[in-house]
Amino acid sequence: MDKSFYVYILLTENNTLYCGYTDDVEKRFKAHQEGRGAKYTRANKPIKIVYTKEFNTKEEAQKEEYRIKHLSKEQKLKLINTK
Repeated sequence: MDKSFYVYILLTENNTLYCGYTDDVEKRFKAHQEGRGAKYTRANKPIKIVYTKEFNTKEEAQKEEYRIKHLSKEQKLKLINTK
């Protein structure tokens, strides 16, 4: 079976949003919570996964991550709320 890749958005304790991509959302979320994720999530502890979207290739997931990271917070919230 082919591997899937995911774009995810995390809500942090500071009410900020963090976007990333991975092939295992739960494992990556745990890493973020343990301070082994990104530099941003070491300073802004994630509290829950608020959005995920599945892709067939790493490249597609990375392209979507890039697109989401350039959205305003308002646009990200709209994306989260439409899923």
